[in-house]
Amino acid sequence: LRTSQASGRAHGPLLTSCNVKMSIWSYLRAPSHEEVCLGLFALLLTEPPQAQRCYRDLTLVNRDGMNVILIKINQILMEKFLKLQDVCRTQVNIGVVGEGAVKSGVIGADGVLMTLMKQIAGGDITSKNLWLAENVLDILLDQREWVLKSGMLIAMSVYTYLRLIVDHGTPALLVLRQKEVDLCIGLLREKFMECFIIGRDLVRLLQIVARIPEMELLWKDLLHNPQALSPQFTGLLQLLTARTSRKFLACRLTPDMETKLLFMTSRVRFGQQKRYQDWFQRQYLSTAESQSLRCDLIRYICGVVHPSNEVLSSDILPRWAIIGWLLTTCTSNVAASNAKLALFYDWLFFSPEKDSIMNIEPAILVMHHSMKPHPAITATLLDFMCRIIPHFFPPLEGQVRQGVFNSLTFIMEKRVLAHLAPLFDNPKLDRELRSMLRERFAEFCSSPSPPTEGRDEGESVSLEMDNHVLLDKEDGCYDNTEAAFSDDEEEVNNKGNKKREFRFHPIKEAVIEEPADITPFVDQLDDTMKEKVLQLQKGRLVEWIDTEAHCEVMQEIVDLVLEEDFDSEQMSTLASCLAELFKGHFRGDVLPDDITEESLEESVCKPVCLVFRNLCQMQEDNSGFSVLLEMLAELYQKQPKIGYHLLYYLRASKAAMGKMSLYESFAQATALGDLHTCLMMDMKACQEDDIRLLCYLTPSIYTEFPDETLRSGELLNMIVAVIDSTQLQELMCHVMIGNLVMFRKDSVLNILIQSLEWETFEQYSAWQLFLAHSIPLETIIPILQHLKYKEHPEALSCLLLQLRREKPSGEMVKMVLSRPCHPEDQFTTSILRHWAAKHDDVLGEHIKALLIKNNNMPRKRQSLRSSSSKLAQLTLEQILEHMDNLRLNLSNTKNSCETHTHCFTILKHTHLFSDLFSLAEEYEEPSSKPPKSRRKAPASSPRSRKGAVTPVSNEEESASSSASEEEDSKPKAPKRKRKGSSAVASDSD
Repeated sequence: LRTSQASGRAHGPLLTSCNVKMSIWSYLRAPSHEEVCLGLFALLLTEPPQAQRCYRDLTLVNRDGMNVILIKINQILMEKFLKLQDVCRTQVNIGVVGEGAVKSGVIGADGVLMTLMKQIAGGDITSKNLWLAENVLDILLDQREWVLKSGMLIAMSVYTYLRLIVDHGTPALLVLRQKEVDLCIGLLREKFMECFIIGRDLVRLLQIVARIPEMELLWKDLLHNPQALSPQFTGLLQLLTARTSRKFLACRLTPDMETKLLFMTSRVRFGQQKRYQDWFQRQYLSTAESQSLRCDLIRYICGVVHPSNEVLSSDILPRWAIIGWLLTTCTSNVAASNAKLALFYDWLFFSPEKDSIMNIEPAILVMHHSMKPHPAITATLLDFMCRIIPHFFPPLEGQVRQGVFNSLTFIMEKRVLAHLAPLFDNPKLDRELRSMLRERFAEFCSSPSPPTEGRDEGESVSLEMDNHVLLDKEDGCYDNTEAAFSDDEEEVNNKGNKKREFRFHPIKEAVIEEPADITPFVDQLDDTMKEKVLQLQKGRLVEWIDTEAHCEVMQEIVDLVLEEDFDSEQMSTLASCLAELFKGHFRGDVLPDDITEESLEESVCKPVCLVFRNLCQMQEDNSGFSVLLEMLAELYQKQPKIGYHLLYYLRASKAAMGKMSLYESFAQATALGDLHTCLMMDMKACQEDDIRLLCYLTPSIYTEFPDETLRSGELLNMIVAVIDSTQLQELMCHVMIGNLVMFRKDSVLNILIQSLEWETFEQYSAWQLFLAHSIPLETIIPILQHLKYKEHPEALSCLLLQLRREKPSGEMVKMVLSRPCHPEDQFTTSILRHWAAKHDDVLGEHIKALLIKNNNMPRKRQSLRSSSSKLAQLTLEQILEHMDNLRLNLSNTKNSCETHTHCFTILKHTHLFSDLFSLAEEYEEPSSKPPKSRRKAPASSPRSRKGAVTPVSNEEESASSSASEEEDSKPKAPKRKRKGSSAVASDSD
């Protein structure tokens, strides 16, 4: 433009002002190279008829080797692929990648194709996923020469399709599977060393598909003739000792799966993961085919998700918890076996020089933390670890044994677990497994030696850990300090109080703590505040000898915070200093051993409690009230244990009497902003640290926050999961005295239904606490139809004993009779038999009423009954079967007729009705079904079991003539089919 202006000055009015403006406008409006390329790319995706011409123009226009387009394709594939419409998805796959970039040999097209392969989900045989898998496969087969030029594309293709072969074993997918097998075998035989970079997981995938005939030949060469694959390949051990790269483990998860897993392991707090797990289960693990995906997820978590020290020391959901969830929800034996292999795969040939501790840490922590809630998981994993050594590959048994030994040794060196003896020799394991563990791992089964008194000054102090936290926040991933593990037997102290099982405890010896390093924080405070904080720091070298003096200093700090000129921006820095200085207050038991008024008051006389006390003394409308809440909220972010310490102060301190509602204000001031979430997290932290304190707080928590505690079984589950029999009895006493209400009528049924998934002791404890309340049994009797005799013996046994004490009501009898009939399920027969002995007349009247009601109801409407509760459904056939079982039980009992006169009369009529009903059923609605099919209806109906009953009825005939009359009446029944109902009604009357 400057040149044009100079030219205008030289040549007079050749360039007018208007021309200059037009030149500027044209320059500004000219589309850039990137805009032109992206515009053609958009046309290519949305207009299939013009796609060929658009791609031709694109190749002519672009000046960067299609770099702009490749970047945009990768972005779409990683972030927007699931949202693409079918037309655009087809164009990306075939038009741009297959027919465009790959055929043209564009540099970088192999990376785009690998990104596209990542979108092929494992364990998914929906039409869209199969279409994508087949189209990418066709590109790889059609452009074979181009594929062979990229070593990484070869390895990624082999790894992807070896994994997908497992999902495509149904007859309808055999053609696709054969194409996948041909691709993998061709690439492995031609370019084995390119595939070698996959590492040991290549063997794992080949092992799963080795029974396919073509794959079996390759598998045999891999084992016995490695030189046939490549002269550089020396044998299986060479491949098994090579660690699998993260990029291969990550390629079998779609970007969406990867994002969700990373979110759970970096953002979700432990204890709040259920909703995210449920979503993931519904989205990716709900079908039978999706079972195979669990191996991919476990390998990804072990090999790719390596949390930072900051995450490890926080309350973020740990890796072992996700893996434990994947194992416990696995429903296929084959998938479960493969999942266990995936978990232990890095153990088998572990080398401390090559492999990472993070790859083997999840397996040991899953076993450690599952010992109490899921002992079967721990047992099956330990059994698998023992048996995999000789059976993985017998010629390499010695190397596998050494790999597992190296793993366990490294685990102890890095202090993942302090000792393995409590895990390997735990009384919860059966004798055979413990014997096998002692035989295989004798070195790790010896009990730890007692700690020595001596300690170097520079040696760091062992730190108490949360249930999933390996270190406190300031320490590294794994420390090298001394720690003592507490197992079941060691957990009971002299008072009989059980400590938390899954936790590392510090060695109980005199420890001199080094001053906390608060220099980075304290320098940001103003001079006055800095002076007070440093005074607190001076007391860190010894126990708080002069507690009063330090409380005075803390009060002065609180006064400074409450001053109007206090800079609120310093609140976070001050909280960091206080959290560091008060760290010792949050270690050890809070509740005194002997609970008296004096000991309780003494336990809340700590400097940190000064903040609580000031909060209690203020009115909520006071400006200082919100300032102190802000201070506590900041402290809560740095030290989450302060939540249940506040609850304890509000419960134990006389100064806080009647002030428990302050906790709600505190919860709303925190980052959580929700009372329920905050309360559950604090009680969970209390459960992990101090079970006695949990039981102490329980009555006040249930009393003060009924809406948060009584709506669901979350808190109840926390309590019954850790209490012992003594603490259970104490809670029952609180209930009966009236100090504690843990159930109410509107929610008790839902809570008991939730408890069906809990462990045996947890369920029995919940039922004991329920029975301590005065809630009518009829409130929870609908739970009966949720109970299966093999899956819920705990609830059934508790209900049976409770029903035994009750006089039968109409609703009780109805629900008991509503249970499905099964030869092995004696619940209904046993309770009916007991009621027949104790309440013969009442039971007979209720049964008669149900028979008349169900007999008068049209048969075709029984399945369409609309009721407020699905549990209220009861069919005539069910009543007849249960009554027939009861009749047989009573007939086998001596003097049954005399002892159950009224009920036995009903039973005889019921037996007669059963036969009449079955005969009449043949001729009812003849146009709908042939008589033969009607006679074969329920195999277990009384009529179909007539042959089995006949020998027993001889005794009955001698006792009463009605049985013989019944036999005589059978041939005549069809002639009076329309009088069947009235006859029964008159008999009943």
